Amino acid sequence: MRRLVYLLYGGVAYLLFLVTTLYSIGFVEGALVPRTIDAGGVVSPPGIALLVDGLLLALFAVQHSGMARRRFKQVLTRLVPQPIERSTYVLASSGCLLLLFYFWRPIPAVVWSVEASTPRLVLFALSGLGWGIAFSSTFLINHFELFGLRQVYLAARRRELPPGQFRTPLLYKLVRHPLYLGFVVAFWAAPTMTLGRLVFALVTLGYILIGIHLEERDLVREFGQTYLDYRKRVRGIVPLPRTAEAKSGRGSQGARTLGQE
Repeated sequence: MRRLVYLLYGGVAYLLFLVTTLYSIGFVEGALVPRTIDAGGVVSPPGIALLVDGLLLALFAVQHSGMARRRFKQVLTRLVPQPIERSTYVLASSGCLLLLFYFWRPIPAVVWSVEASTPRLVLFALSGLGWGIAFSSTFLINHFELFGLRQVYLAARRRELPPGQFRTPLLYKLVRHPLYLGFVVAFWAAPTMTLGRLVFALVTLGYILIGIHLEERDLVREFGQTYLDYRKRVRGIVPLPRTAEAKSGRGSQGARTLGQE
């Protein structure tokens, strides 16, 4: 019965993740959902809206990054069983996103707007490509483990989750963080950039850069020299080849510095 409860818990967490993910696309792109970045929420003076939106984004950033750290996981697994630790993380992340969607204050002032039909269509296509990169990159590693389903499934079958292995499939040979690359493209490829969307894009970009630093520190601790060598070969979120100088001297020094933190 306990293992079935784990499976149900993981399934509910995953379904909520799917709902919030689909809603987030409509929220950012301003389509098919009742509340978007630019419409549907409570209208407030710009100063109050900036404060509220900033706090909502900060709440998500702290939860999403903080709960992913090893020390927090060690504390969390004293409170919840190991098989549902990841599902609990997914539930918390989805909850923070739902709060953001509901309490977001639109700031519809236009920063830029591309009116020509062809460039506008190109930007829409780029944004769609970004969402596609973000979603597909989760399947290149292990989508169902990333969102907790594999853990509860294995627990239901009385099996242990095998140790993680370092792999670099497809997009991971171009950039180390294709998931983040997809989000950056999706958020910034805006035919019409309002002040509200600009705040969202800027804050999430800052969070992504901080998140990469924290995530890679954990990866260096887990995979050691293997990850350091990978980082010297492949850029973080900019899909450009490394220069010879970066591959040898500067890249190596940066890797050693991160690994010692």
